[in-house]
Amino acid sequence: MSIPFLVDRPEGLCPATWADYALTSLAVLPLVWRRRAPVAVTLAVLAAGAAYKLTLDGPGQPLPYPGLIALYTVAALSSARKRVSVASLVAALILPSVALNTQDAKELMFSFFVFGAAYALGRLTHVRGAYTAAVEDRAAQLERANRIEAEQATARERARIAREMHDILSHAVSIMIVQAESGPVAVRVAPARAEAAFEAISEAGRDAMAQLRRMLGVLREESTPAAPREPQPGTEALPALIERVSLDGGPSVAYETQGAARPLPPAIGTTVYRIVQEALTNAVKHATASLICVQLAYSTSALTIAVRDDGVGPGAAAGTGTEHGLIGIGERAAAHGGTATAGPGPHGRGFEVRAVIPLATAVPVASAAEVGM
Repeated sequence: MSIPFLVDRPEGLCPATWADYALTSLAVLPLVWRRRAPVAVTLAVLAAGAAYKLTLDGPGQPLPYPGLIALYTVAALSSARKRVSVASLVAALILPSVALNTQDAKELMFSFFVFGAAYALGRLTHVRGAYTAAVEDRAAQLERANRIEAEQATARERARIAREMHDILSHAVSIMIVQAESGPVAVRVAPARAEAAFEAISEAGRDAMAQLRRMLGVLREESTPAAPREPQPGTEALPALIERVSLDGGPSVAYETQGAARPLPPAIGTTVYRIVQEALTNAVKHATASLICVQLAYSTSALTIAVRDDGVGPGAAAGTGTEHGLIGIGERAAAHGGTATAGPGPHGRGFEVRAVIPLATAVPVASAAEVGM
């Protein structure tokens, strides 16, 4: 902006005065506030330029730089109504400005071009800024969504671990309590039965410790190579489970299958085992049953699990905490697209837990990691 004031003027023209310097500076200084009030700054710059042209005979500028910068800022920051109004005003002022200067058509076309380019560049900057803001907002939304998903995954994992701990400990402790209660009586009347009861207690404790050790090994961030990994129990482990429950001091347990039994995916097999385990635990703890019947019915599309006892029914179990176990049974069945119900047994006697798990179509989200440790 100051170059025309520093070079020698052609002969015949008056030298630049302090008034020329002052009015030129007045046209530039408002640009400091161009981002706060772009329209007002543009009007001030245009007014200062017009005053310079009409009142002084100072050095001419090859381009109206302050006006170009101001128009660019209006196009980049102002609303559509304001920027269109300012652009129309600038376009209307170009004609008299050229008429007062050279009256050349080339200057007119050049002026329209440079001011149009300044306006277009401002709009391009606005679009780029809006796109950048949209991308940043999208990234923030994705980050929030990922954080929420991670929190939900953590909550699901906590629920799964709690369910596993409940199944393992509740079953083992129930068996140990039943055997421990029958032990003192057996010591007096049948020492051999007492010995079997104590052996059942130790076996239940060892099994619970082994399962807990496997669970904790999976939860460790770094597992040692020496820690063995064993598959989760499936339907093939049901006879051993039933045998432990049926030892002296516990209720008799009958186990039968209907239909064509076939190998199950590991995740479904573990779910079947855990459902039967929890149903047996509830029957041993709360039903005061003498006979429990476990039945697996295979069909072409589903596996039906039924655990019935001849105990006192659900009334005695109300408020004793069986709700957690029954909720866990329902969650395990639902993980494979199945259903679970619990209520009075046939003819209103005893209690029955029934679960139906589809075999032909499995829910993709169900996996061994989600269903059993």
